[in-house]
Amino acid sequence: MTSVVVLYKSRMGHTARVARRIRESIVAAGGRCETMEITEATYEGLDWDAYDVVVMGAPVIYGTYDKSVFRFIADNQARLESKPGSFFNVSVVARNAEKATVEGNRYMQKFLELSPWRPKDLKVIAGKVDYPSWPWYDTLMIQMIMKMTKGPTDPTSVIDYTDWDDVRAYGEHVLTLA
Repeated sequence: MTSVVVLYKSRMGHTARVARRIRESIVAAGGRCETMEITEATYEGLDWDAYDVVVMGAPVIYGTYDKSVFRFIADNQARLESKPGSFFNVSVVARNAEKATVEGNRYMQKFLELSPWRPKDLKVIAGKVDYPSWPWYDTLMIQMIMKMTKGPTDPTSVIDYTDWDDVRAYGEHVLTLA
């Protein structure tokens, strides 16, 4: 049985939800899977030998990734490179088909420029707009970005752009990396 760990960073909870859905699809396809937030993995440790495949995911916030993602990668680069792996990002910009591909997503390209880890498998996942649950300053900043990119600006908008069938298929695909 293939064993997978899905490591993730989540700011508002949507990337954590994506990670859980990936885990569910891996288990449903006959694999074994655990999810762990990278802060937890850093402080509690991770039994790297227990896993055949490592998946890591992170949201794009204001055009960048949380510094802890790159710190975790730098601290664990040898372990990450010793196993088949995949990296996924979650961003609202991926709501547009041309920006939902590895090649067309500038944030995935940015990840590849900044990360010392070079996973052979990459995935772009569309995120969620949830103005009502965000602090006022996030709402204001995202509204400005959305205005420039012709996205939703209504402060009551909650729009989940995530293709959950695609997330399920990605989880099944991860099992083939072993």
